[in-house]
Amino acid sequence: MIDVAALRRHDLAYVRSEAWPGLLQGRVEAEMEPDLLAWATLGRPTIFRRRICSDPTDIIPLGLPLPPGMGRKRLALACPPTAVIRTAPPPLLRDVLPAAPARWRPTIGALLEANASCRCFGSLAWQYLTGLSYLIDTSDLDLLVECRSSTDAMRATALLNYVAERAPMRIDAELITPCGTAVQWREWLSGNPELLVKSHTGSALIAREALFA
Repeated sequence: MIDVAALRRHDLAYVRSEAWPGLLQGRVEAEMEPDLLAWATLGRPTIFRRRICSDPTDIIPLGLPLPPGMGRKRLALACPPTAVIRTAPPPLLRDVLPAAPARWRPTIGALLEANASCRCFGSLAWQYLTGLSYLIDTSDLDLLVECRSSTDAMRATALLNYVAERAPMRIDAELITPCGTAVQWREWLSGNPELLVKSHTGSALIAREALFA
């Protein structure tokens, strides 16, 4: 059985196809159901989302961001742990490179040359995962960069700042601590004594020195 406590923000969840009718019941318009049931048949994932107060405690809260061709909606779904076949972290940036627009690839190459382990979420990741068109002209490049210490964070944000100044797209990156909390890279770079951090349980302000304590 899936260990719900081990799931992190942006983790992917693959749900059994036979569980999808119940997953969708009462949550989507009837005309959307055939496309979403096909989604399940094709083995496409959902994403772990933050639990809200209306979610029962015995379910896994899931989200599904749809592409522009399906209305660009964000569906809030839920299922029992037994319905999930497997979970996975977001894809590595190097793996999604073939799905990126040609004009993005030099920027991605520069990032990979300095940090081959960063991961991708958002529109580019979903375009890679599904084969559907998610990216639009104003799409960001969304990244997850694991940092073990403030030194790692300083090194990562210096790189991101250098690359972002020359990139054809906006770069939105989260620095991920060993315990799974995240801080937006520009927030860290600001030098603020307090930082807004995110986890699967919500957001909170913490002292900068506490982030990697």
